[in-house]
Amino acid sequence: MLADWAVSLMESLGGVGAAVVVGLDNLFPPIPSELVLPLAGFSASKGVFSLPAALFWTTVGSVAGAVIVYFAGMLLGRNRTRALVARIPLVRVTDFDKTEAWFTRHGTKAVFFGRMVPLFRSFISLPAGVEGMNFPKFLVLTTLGSLIWNTIFVGAGYLLGENWHRVESYAGVFQKLVLLAVAAVVVWFVVTRLRQRSKGDPEATQVLPRVKR
Repeated sequence: MLADWAVSLMESLGGVGAAVVVGLDNLFPPIPSELVLPLAGFSASKGVFSLPAALFWTTVGSVAGAVIVYFAGMLLGRNRTRALVARIPLVRVTDFDKTEAWFTRHGTKAVFFGRMVPLFRSFISLPAGVEGMNFPKFLVLTTLGSLIWNTIFVGAGYLLGENWHRVESYAGVFQKLVLLAVAAVVVWFVVTRLRQRSKGDPEATQVLPRVKR
């Protein structure tokens, strides 16, 4: 069970264990921060480490995971990403261009607030790396956003103690709402593109040639 493994790791490695568990949330989205952060708070309430240490180490883990994804995006690069996007069924090259323009205008807010949205918190670092967002700025925004998110869940787990799992229940509702909203957008997108394709929209099937870097 994930909870047992996380608690065991924190008890064995202390704050470093908390950082590892939380950092994995950025690399493997199926590991939800809404579960591991309250566990870190619970461990702090048991005296495994202090509450300030729990906040410090979980934030270190969040930032470390985000930085790895950021550099993965940077290594992938804009041209490769654009070429890959062009080969996704029903997706246009212009979709990437519009998203790129949106990130250019709102990237600062996207990175900061994205750290506090389930699912998106694990992916927002990728476009930041692809677009070459200023790294010190990315680091500051990621740290602040992560610290706020972590404080809420670690603090709740600390206060609830043995009842830390209540946090996961409430957070799970929020996560499901986000997923439902994403699903609704995806359905709308697919239906719209299929209609455009049936009308012979040339951009709907546009594919870029392979880009070498």
